[in-house]
Amino acid sequence: MITEANKKAQDAPQILLLSIIVSVFWFCQYVYIPYQSIYLSGIGATPTLIGVITGAYGFTQLMIRMPVGVAADRNSRHKRFIMLGVLSAGTASLFRIFLPNAYGFFFGNLLSGFASATWISFMILFFSHFPEGQLQKASGIIIGANNLGIFLGFAAGTLVYRKFGMHLLCVLSASAAIPALLLSLLITEPAHEKEILPVRELLKVCTDKRLIVFSLLAFIQQGVQISSSMSFTAQAAQARGANSTQIGLCSVIYIVAAVLSSYFAASDAARKSGPSFWIPLIFACLTLYCLLIPNLPKIEWFYPTQILSGLSTGILLSFCTSEAMKNIPKEKNSTAMGFYQSIYAVGMTVLPIVTGALAGLCGLRNAFYFLAGLTAIGLDGAIVYYYKKKNTA
Repeated sequence: MITEANKKAQDAPQILLLSIIVSVFWFCQYVYIPYQSIYLSGIGATPTLIGVITGAYGFTQLMIRMPVGVAADRNSRHKRFIMLGVLSAGTASLFRIFLPNAYGFFFGNLLSGFASATWISFMILFFSHFPEGQLQKASGIIIGANNLGIFLGFAAGTLVYRKFGMHLLCVLSASAAIPALLLSLLITEPAHEKEILPVRELLKVCTDKRLIVFSLLAFIQQGVQISSSMSFTAQAAQARGANSTQIGLCSVIYIVAAVLSSYFAASDAARKSGPSFWIPLIFACLTLYCLLIPNLPKIEWFYPTQILSGLSTGILLSFCTSEAMKNIPKEKNSTAMGFYQSIYAVGMTVLPIVTGALAGLCGLRNAFYFLAGLTAIGLDGAIVYYYKKKNTA
């Protein structure tokens, strides 16, 4: 008989291994991101085209995540999806290396989106190594590992881009996939005791009201994040005279805040206040961020403001993820996660395109005001949800 202590001892090495793979995987996916819009603008891409290229990353996720989730629930194996994701992430940057123009970045982003669609398997396999009552802790830890990889990528980009340019960043991205792929060979999957359900039964989970609500909140959070901190914030900083190092520093500050707040979200202190406190509060911070960015007079003012955005990636996404998955049966976990991530992939696809179009038509300031309006809707939605939940408890 396996005791709880023995299970923890067995799970600990796999938790560490998966955390390392996650960090390297997201380094591979994001090392070039702070400079993507700047690079594309520099080679003549319009704001609308930049929005389309950025949105391509979310488009593939939108198309693939539900099938990946259903397939993972049907065969109960995640290792192969993780390996496929790592391989796709590295291959995506080969497009950017050998076709360093808008077409190369468009096709590269499509393939990067496919890689990110396998994030479902990373998360569900990671969650399987924690007791059911520690879903929020597990969510905070894995999103912390995710953000740590992004931080390392942003830090590398800040040191490298100004002197060596986009080419070396893409080489680093492709190269990072090699150790991640080798490490993924060491993944062992726990014995599966869950019932394998028919596809029609699995898809019924998509009608779960709680899952729908937090998927929509994540739609706003992820869509606004990819449109601002991961894209057009760099152009706002450039308009204030920022050089590549200063733009990179903005990204580093953002992701340091995201890493620290992710691990905070996994702590007892964060769980004590609970999602009904943190989700509305961080939506308010993200709204303030979108209002401030187009109105900051100097690049130095961008640095502390990036913390507001980092809290969104760390705390808000962690709590939305755990809240969405809280009542989902184990045998439907991957399908539910596929639905959740597909919905927020819509935001990652559509919102950068809309933001880019608005920036081209009526200026970057109004594009950010549009994003602020969306985050305000998320804030109101979260408040209404928890108010109704409290009154019906």
